[in-house]
Amino acid sequence: MVTRIKPEKVAQPPQYSATHSIQESLARAVEGVLGLHGERMSKVDTAWLRMDSPSNLMMIVGVWVVAPRLRYADLRQRLEERLLKYPRFVQCAVEDASGATWVNDPAFDLDNHLVIEALERRPKGREQEALQDRLAELTMQPLDKQHPLWQFHLVEHYKGGSAMMVRIHHCIADGIALLAVTQSLVDGGSPPPERPHHEPHKEGTEGAEEWITDSLLKPFTNMTVRALGAAGEGAVRSLGLLMEPQKGVERGMHGSVDLAKLAYHAMADLAALALMVDDSPTRLKGNPGRSKRVAWCAPIPLAEVKAVGKALNCSINDVLLSCVAGAIGEYLKEHGDATQSLEIRAMVPVNLRSQGNAHQLGNQFGLAPLVLPIGLDNPIERVYEVRRRMQGLKGSMQPLLAFGLLAVAGLLAKPMQDAMLGLFSKKTTAVMTNVPGPREKMKLCGSTVEETLFWVPQSGTVGLGVSILSYGGGVQFGVVSDSTLCPDPQKIIDQFEPEFAKLSMVTLMLPWGETD
Repeated sequence: MVTRIKPEKVAQPPQYSATHSIQESLARAVEGVLGLHGERMSKVDTAWLRMDSPSNLMMIVGVWVVAPRLRYADLRQRLEERLLKYPRFVQCAVEDASGATWVNDPAFDLDNHLVIEALERRPKGREQEALQDRLAELTMQPLDKQHPLWQFHLVEHYKGGSAMMVRIHHCIADGIALLAVTQSLVDGGSPPPERPHHEPHKEGTEGAEEWITDSLLKPFTNMTVRALGAAGEGAVRSLGLLMEPQKGVERGMHGSVDLAKLAYHAMADLAALALMVDDSPTRLKGNPGRSKRVAWCAPIPLAEVKAVGKALNCSINDVLLSCVAGAIGEYLKEHGDATQSLEIRAMVPVNLRSQGNAHQLGNQFGLAPLVLPIGLDNPIERVYEVRRRMQGLKGSMQPLLAFGLLAVAGLLAKPMQDAMLGLFSKKTTAVMTNVPGPREKMKLCGSTVEETLFWVPQSGTVGLGVSILSYGGGVQFGVVSDSTLCPDPQKIIDQFEPEFAKLSMVTLMLPWGETD
């Protein structure tokens, strides 16, 4: 049972006060629909807007646990001062036959987007279960498309502090952009720049460097992302050029070794995407229902993860993903499933934007398929196999091609888009994110953010989402699952720490320094 508490009405900032007449509001809305006022949504963002299904809503969902208690009035003022500076958070997404338009909400009311809730009472020590249950309900509660597509839910009293649950539709922004939004909300953060900066920036981000490291691809990435994100035929032409780069030569681009390599990369990676076999038929695959479950674990010290990675000459990502594979494998074995030599495929988001453009909302990421060796019991063998597969993805153009497919999907009618993207659901068991957060704990309105977790949505019939987030010296794992396919994700979560402990112990037992 969740109680929604109506706070006292707080005066709205003048720029968003409801001072217009009904006629003026309707006129503005009509103008937006007709495209007279408003900004056309990119085709990639349009694809995300239309991707909602009864089993999977395209929302990025997160939770912050803060202490001491966070007051509603303070949080409301912070959102007014910082979040509403981003136009997307006061705009509606108005769909039409050819796409969608961002239109200012003439009846914007912050009280529709910031609500206070009281969780169901649980015995002491089980408060997290109540928060998890409520968050699971919210993952399947659609946002109101008559207003901006986001909502914050504040639980003022939670474990001696507060908890804030956040829902933001994926059409507004991707995870990297929303991290920039987060940085503007916390104490010491600054509002988003009034105008975009044009100074040159280093390509990529910390998260992207793990994946896009081939210097051959860097000159093409931003140019292609901008072109593919454009509306109209340009997206199709850009995708065609990307998949058949030799056409560029015919149009005046001089042939070179680099261009030949690019053509080879594009054709090989496109073939790999098109020819992916359906994923392994485990209990985690199937037709999802219409409810979800959410679970997460206590932080694991990041210093210990780094130490194991350094000892094994593996990255932090290799170590963590190996633990994910081990935890899922143990979960399946506990349910009586055979896992020997079993593999499952997870789609991993890959950032395609420049570091300096993180404040610009929208979606600029691709997807890379990572095959997890969940059937390998030996933790050392498993982490090296994960490292080998990660290295095989470096320099891949598959994320860029996947971004292009989303741009094309945004040009299609929704039934055709669903059919096109549904093909990939059969080839995937999970969506997995691994994001490096701030090293020091953040503060929000004077309260310390003790824990921060988030999950990206699963599309089609994918029923499992895994989130790995490093923050404040720790690493936390979170799982969101379809309750039909995986009704007890806490049992997967409970295997993460033992899998890391096993890997750490075996690492210490290796014959370091011994010679023949």
